[in-house]
Amino acid sequence: MSTPSTEHFDAPPIAAAPADHGARSVLPGLALTALIAAAAFGLRLLPGFSALSPLILAILIGMVIHNLRGTPAIAKPGVKFSLKRVLRAGIVLLGLQLTIQQVMQVGGIGVTVVIVTLVATFAFTTWLGKLLKVDAGLTQLIAAGSSICGASAVIATNTVTRARDEDVAYAVACVTIFGSLSMVLMPLIGGFLGMDAHAFGLWTGSSIHEVAQVVAAAYARGQEAGEFGTLAKLTRVMLLAPMVLMLGVAAARRMRQSGQDHDGGGIPIPWFVLGFLVMVGLASTGWLPEDLAPYSTSATQFMLAMALAAMGLETDLRKLVAEGPRPALLGAGAWLFISALSLGLVLITT
Repeated sequence: MSTPSTEHFDAPPIAAAPADHGARSVLPGLALTALIAAAAFGLRLLPGFSALSPLILAILIGMVIHNLRGTPAIAKPGVKFSLKRVLRAGIVLLGLQLTIQQVMQVGGIGVTVVIVTLVATFAFTTWLGKLLKVDAGLTQLIAAGSSICGASAVIATNTVTRARDEDVAYAVACVTIFGSLSMVLMPLIGGFLGMDAHAFGLWTGSSIHEVAQVVAAAYARGQEAGEFGTLAKLTRVMLLAPMVLMLGVAAARRMRQSGQDHDGGGIPIPWFVLGFLVMVGLASTGWLPEDLAPYSTSATQFMLAMALAAMGLETDLRKLVAEGPRPALLGAGAWLFISALSLGLVLITT
């Protein structure tokens, strides 16, 4: 009679064990991505690395580890956790860096230039991707990274496109390379054209891919140009939320039409983007202490760096090479288009 009784009382701990094991299983991967993110921030303190975003450095370090040593099997659950949960938490916190008041400072003409440039660049890149026969998922990632806000837009858009990690790495590489070219060339071109601080700031903010690249380029022409360029860029970043939501709705519609979503559970609408908008609203109220801003910004960047480290840990360079030159041509085309269009609009309107 004692045996059944023993089995009865032993059952609850046995049932609870898998959940506890699942929670512990993500820790090695989380620790690895956090370590890579910390290394990326540390590298920026060295000469020659300060102009690079920690997001870019994180994915590069992850790729080096994966392709030289391989991602440890024990770390894979935590790596996937970083790709999903940590990424989404970082995007939500990104909203705390933006306010409606900042958009108002850019002005009606400036906001119009930013919106027209963004929408036209995304549409042009999508068209050019079809012309070059680049995979649709990779095309959308390059379009988002080029038209909105670089690596952050790439990884946010990938929650909808669900492209391969190699495609994410390729898109990040495109916005890094071409954005860096803008960072070097635009101050020279702006000086040659005799652009004033307002016009040059608007040009850099409405066209350069990464926030860090905009800051480096805009401040090269003075404090006023740097401040206005940063505000224009943050206005573009704010448009990340509606753009990703629209892509999610479009993807959901395609899935329903193709019969891939029978139970409604796979509709890729990124509801966490609504959290981003809530954070923008909260930041706009002025209720948050000013002392909180540096900490929230650092936490956001660290979470996004962890997500991109995870991307790198799942990226096979051989698959990147197999993509061939067409995606690179697409990235170059998007870069030339957004640079020329925004310059034209700025010269006409200012």
